[in-house]
Amino acid sequence: MYVGRDMTELSMIPKSEWNNGELAFFHHSLQQIAPYLNSEGLTIHTEIIKEIEYRGGMKRHEADSNHGTEITYD
Repeated sequence: MYVGRDMTELSMIPKSEWNNGELAFFHHSLQQIAPYLNSEGLTIHTEIIKEIEYRGGMKRHEADSNHGTEITYD
């Protein structure tokens, strides 16, 4: 389950201030409903994708005994 700031709060701050878990969660959520998004939703999703790309993607560079290589948001 996602525990973090909701979209209402996040919509008031720039994507550059979102943490990786928030970007990963909302990217995944919007990706699943992409066919049903209106133009505003598509714009938000595109901004999230651009921020993820700007940060170099969502892969962890190394796995360790406690973490895999994927960013998790729960």
